[in-house]
Amino acid sequence: MSFTPASKALARFKVLDLTRVRAGPTAARQLADWGADVIKIELPKGLDESDMGGPRHGPDFQNLHRNKRSLTLNLKEPDGIAIFKKMVATADVVIENYRPDVKFRLGIDYETIRAINKRIVYGSISGFGEDGPYRERPGFDQIAQGLGGLMSITGLPGQGPVRVGIPVADLGAGIFCAMGILVALLEREVSGEGQWVQSSLLGAQISLLDFQAARWLIAKDVPGQAGNDHPTSIPTGVFPTSDGHINIAAAGKHIFKRFCETLGLTQLLDDARFAEDAARSKNRAAINQIISEVTKQQSSVDLIAKLNKAGVPCGPINRMDEVFADPQVKHLGMAAPVHQDVLGDIAVVNQPIKLSRTPGKMVRGTPEKGEHTEEILSEYGYDDKAIAAFRARKIV
Repeated sequence: MSFTPASKALARFKVLDLTRVRAGPTAARQLADWGADVIKIELPKGLDESDMGGPRHGPDFQNLHRNKRSLTLNLKEPDGIAIFKKMVATADVVIENYRPDVKFRLGIDYETIRAINKRIVYGSISGFGEDGPYRERPGFDQIAQGLGGLMSITGLPGQGPVRVGIPVADLGAGIFCAMGILVALLEREVSGEGQWVQSSLLGAQISLLDFQAARWLIAKDVPGQAGNDHPTSIPTGVFPTSDGHINIAAAGKHIFKRFCETLGLTQLLDDARFAEDAARSKNRAAINQIISEVTKQQSSVDLIAKLNKAGVPCGPINRMDEVFADPQVKHLGMAAPVHQDVLGDIAVVNQPIKLSRTPGKMVRGTPEKGEHTEEILSEYGYDDKAIAAFRARKIV
C-alpha cells in the first residue's frame, strides 16, 4: 500500500513524528490532515506496551493519529538511530515532545539533525520551554492550566479554581507548534534552510488567555471568576427557561435594545443601572435576575427562535450527543467518517478549516503499531532480509 495523501496542500512534505500523549500528536495531526506524509515512529512491540494517550483502539488515540503511517523503531539502539538519521536526510519536518534533555541523550537534538539536513524544520513541544528555570519539570496540561492562570478565571465566583473541560494547554501547544512549522516551511522557500520551532504548554496557555491576560498587562486589572457571565460584556451568560437553560449574548447598545424590545423589557433602557455597557457590567446580578424572571416563563426552543429572529445572539447548551445531532454541525461535517482496520467504520472529529481547492479528507484511520514498517523501510532501500534482521534484534 503506497502513501495516499489526505490533501494535495501539504503532500510534498515528509514528517517524522516522534511524539506521544497529546500535544505533539496534535501538531502532527494538523500536518497529516492536510496531506503531509506523517510517519509515526513508535517503539517495537514488547519494548513499550504503555498506553501513552490512552488505549490504542480507544476514542482519544484514534482521533489523534488518523491519516498517519506507523513505523516501529528502537531509538535506544545504534542501528535504530542510524535508520532514523537516514530518514532525516530526505525529510522536511521532525516533531518531538520529549522532556528537553531526552533528545540530547538520544543524539537526535536539533543541531545534530541539522548537521544531516540543513533544510529540516524541527518542532519541539515541552511543558515549560526548552530553557529557563522550569526546563526539567515534567509537563502536564492541568499543571499548565493552573500555572498559566486559566484555572483562576474559570468557574463560579468564589468557587475556587476550576480546570477547563478540555486539555486546552496541550491542544494549544500542538496547534501553535504546527503553525510555527508551517511558517518555517514558508521561510525555507526563501532561505533554503530550516530552523528549530518551539512551543510549550505554559506559553500556549498564556497566549490563549488573550484579552484576560491583556487586562492585567495593560490595565493592571486582575481578572477573577465570572462563572457563566462574560467577564466584561453584560448581559452575556446562561439564563433559565421553562425546560432548561440557554445562552444569550445581548451586550452592546444596539443588540441590547433589540433584546429588551423582544422580551418586553424596554424599561431597562431607561434605568440608569442598565443604560450603558459599564453600568450593566457593574450591576450584572440585578439585570440578570430581571431577565431570568422573563426567560424562565418560555421554552428554550421558543426563546431561541424569537431572539434569533430579532438578531440577538443566543443558542442552546448541548450535550455531546446533541452537538453532533445539530443540523448546522452536520452541515459543517464535523463528524468525519473513516475506516480503521480493527474498529471498522468509525467517525473522528473533523478539521474546522475548509479549503476550496485542496480540501482535506480522512483517507485512513489510525494505523496499527508498526503497520507500515516494511513499506516505509523499503522506501529507504532496505530489503526483506535486512528488515527481517532488524525485527529479530528488535530494532524495528
